[in-house]
Amino acid sequence: INSIVAEVKSYRADHGSEDLSFRLATGNVGVMAATNEEVDAAQFPILLYVFGAVIFLCLYEFRSLRSVLCIILPLALVSVLAYALMSVLEIGLKVSTLPVVALGVGVGVDYGIYIFSRLKSYLDQGHTLQDAYLHTLAITGNGVVFTGVTLAIGVATWIFSPLKFQADMGILLTFMFLVNMLGAILLLPALACWLLKTNPAGQDVGDTTREESIDDT
Repeated sequence: INSIVAEVKSYRADHGSEDLSFRLATGNVGVMAATNEEVDAAQFPILLYVFGAVIFLCLYEFRSLRSVLCIILPLALVSVLAYALMSVLEIGLKVSTLPVVALGVGVGVDYGIYIFSRLKSYLDQGHTLQDAYLHTLAITGNGVVFTGVTLAIGVATWIFSPLKFQADMGILLTFMFLVNMLGAILLLPALACWLLKTNPAGQDVGDTTREESIDDT
């Protein structure tokens, strides 16, 4: 379809005039070509709006740019990996796959907020990062893993659907649910260790908006 549209546009540019204007015909090919153009134009604005809303709300909640980066960077990485998976599996960008990445971000940010909020609460209490991480996994980690696996199993059944668009969505959603879960559990704490710059006593010296921790007794 893209090659046909490109040829028509090239011919129109070479032979068009003020008195003669070539327009793309309707029919199935014309409608599909117009749909593809709209989908291609909409993909990045949609992601921009989604990430913008997530960044704003996380910044409002945690009052720290470093904290926001800990939550957002894993989501951004998984979004890039999702597009890479689409390229490897030759899954085209279409109406059915357009909202998948945005949906993955919306669900994945829940994992990040659950993990980070619990991790930060333990750091605020004076725990070391290692202890805070272990406590977080014991309390919140089980719920995050259970939720991610449950959602992934549910949409994984779509992979066996005879409808190609549903099978494609099943592959992408399964990937995003699982990898977002792993990103929140594995990558987010690593980013917190680097960005928050916790000291051995567990005090966050990088977040200037937080009150000083109570001295160890």
